[in-house]
Amino acid sequence: MKKNMGNADRAIRLALAALVAVLYFTNVIGGTLGIVLLALAAIFVLTSLISFCPLYAPLGINTKSNKHSQ
Repeated sequence: MKKNMGNADRAIRLALAALVAVLYFTNVIGGTLGIVLLALAAIFVLTSLISFCPLYAPLGINTKSNKHSQ
């Protein structure tokens, strides 16, 4: 897997996952919607940790910067 997520993308996903977790565990969101959002948050955390989004690959999206050291 070639990394296709930049730092900003990863930070946004982690922040959204944390927000969903806080809302779920403080009972602001619940039921089926809460479980679906919590599962999505878990996917966001996983993709952020490995810096690869499987949906980006077929769409040709790459948010990782291509800076080369000289």
